[in-house]
Amino acid sequence: FPGHTEYIEERVGNGQKALMILLKDDFRVALVTGHVPVSEISKDLTQELIMEKMTIFHRSLKQDFGIDNPRIAVFSLNPHAGDCGLIGSEEQTVIIPAMEEMIKRGVQCFGPYPADGFMGSGNYRYFDGILAMYHDQGLAPFKALAMDDGVNFTAGLPIVRTSPAHGTAYDIAGQGVASEDSFRQAIYVALDVFRNRCIEKEISAHPLRKQYYEKRDDSDKLKLDTVDEEQI
Repeated sequence: FPGHTEYIEERVGNGQKALMILLKDDFRVALVTGHVPVSEISKDLTQELIMEKMTIFHRSLKQDFGIDNPRIAVFSLNPHAGDCGLIGSEEQTVIIPAMEEMIKRGVQCFGPYPADGFMGSGNYRYFDGILAMYHDQGLAPFKALAMDDGVNFTAGLPIVRTSPAHGTAYDIAGQGVASEDSFRQAIYVALDVFRNRCIEKEISAHPLRKQYYEKRDDSDKLKLDTVDEEQI
């Protein structure tokens, strides 16, 4: 397995696909491709994969973070978002078609934005989540802003799984200088996600009864399910 995310997806996913999300407070970054060589990113990046990851991200923002209608910013793959095809065509042939299809499905997604200008201008503050095309594109700016207390959350699974956003740091083991902030925040996020899932499950368990008008009925009487008035 190239990473923990792939291992956990295989072991406990029950066929469901996982999504790596790095987060700190309202700053959330998800990845389309994960632990793959840079030389293979363009080959692995497909419209179907982007739509799959965005669907999981959108669902997680609603279910795990309680955001009713999340806004997702999408990063481009090439510098300057491909500059209309002069610096790569993936934006025109893969990313934008995927976004257009997701918009038809009711997902609010915007972009594709060049990662450097988007982060440098602080525009990430205006979105509920960011979908990056590859590992370092998303993690480099995230760790620059949230290295000490960021959290790695694995979305899309039937269990709640979080971890610190940093590595093992064996080079400082036993010296008493390691920060426990990211570990502590990972516990807090796990509790929040579990609570939000319980709330989402509760409010969707008993939806309102269907209300409709019979098309063949000339009256304006409201019908509630199939209740027979003679039986009341």
